[in-house]
Amino acid sequence: MQLSFLRPLYDRPGPWCSVYLDASRDTHDAHPQVDLRWRALKGHLLEQGADAATIDAVARVVRGHEPRPGDYGVAIFATGGRVVLTEYLAAPPLNDLAVWSTLPHTMPLVAQRGEQIAWVRVLADRTGADAMAVSAGGVPRRAHVQGRESSQLRRVQPGGWSQSRYQRAAVEAWHHNAGDVAAATVQLAENVGADVLVVAGDVRATGMVAAQLPPRWQDMVVRTDAGSRDVGADETLMDDITVQTIAEAAEQRVATVLDRFGMQEDVGAGLDAVVRALQRNQVDTMLIVDDPSANGELWIGPEPTDIATAPDQLIGVRDPQRVRADAALVRALVGTDAELTVLGPDEAPDLTDGVGAVLRYVDAATPGRGDG
Repeated sequence: MQLSFLRPLYDRPGPWCSVYLDASRDTHDAHPQVDLRWRALKGHLLEQGADAATIDAVARVVRGHEPRPGDYGVAIFATGGRVVLTEYLAAPPLNDLAVWSTLPHTMPLVAQRGEQIAWVRVLADRTGADAMAVSAGGVPRRAHVQGRESSQLRRVQPGGWSQSRYQRAAVEAWHHNAGDVAAATVQLAENVGADVLVVAGDVRATGMVAAQLPPRWQDMVVRTDAGSRDVGADETLMDDITVQTIAEAAEQRVATVLDRFGMQEDVGAGLDAVVRALQRNQVDTMLIVDDPSANGELWIGPEPTDIATAPDQLIGVRDPQRVRADAALVRALVGTDAELTVLGPDEAPDLTDGVGAVLRYVDAATPGRGDG
């Protein structure tokens, strides 16, 4: 998981107000319920010493954010009287939460967000396509493609000497339109950095579109004849295939990280090793087991690589601060452009301290190396 979307949270000092709230509004009394939940969280923030200006800034977002259908949540991060980041959650948080702390409490957000797969779905027929792309950050883009050929799209049976000419003309028209769809698909895929392409609809059109994609994108294509551009067509099966394809891509990404970690022969395993690797800007991807009950702590200084298991390890840092371990780890990952993979307890039951790292490089000073 790329964490660059969190960078604004580490560009300014704290302390931080971190709020996770079930903002679902499907029932007739949803507004009062959301307000009651927020009042309880506001009380927790006041007890922790949060300032009134920052609490008021969060309140404005809670009460004024754009509502969404169904059950959902919001994560809000604020400091100095200003909301810096608001993220919608696809489902309500496990528990409403309000924390006032030195660093933003981002672990619940990244754990719920999970592996973000950028994808493109194209619903094609022989005249063009409707396409949708979603970036890893969840930002949607849409495109309507009208092929250049609008006539001679049917392989008619006129009889006589001209029959084959009409049929060839129809196939050429389909091919040209599919080329236009393929070009638009590539542009969308490049814009969002797609990991998955789902090409759905008319079976002949999907084949022609897929065949005209560059080799790089052909390897990512999943074709299906589900879906139709006809008005009122049922999109349930096409939606199900899209969701399944995205989930499989996410699982494969996690499996790849676990394989890379396993090939390191225990280098980068455990909290001590990960902290030392972060100090040296050595982590490519950190693995962490999602444990909402975790309450470990680490020490930090002003720089992202100022992270340690004890204050005397932060050489040159005048005023080390003790913070949540997961908050310190995420800050260090963002500051060193490293990635994060969040695992369920059953995905890595033997991971030392529930944390490990795939390293960018290994040298004699790497923790856990036999000759170090």
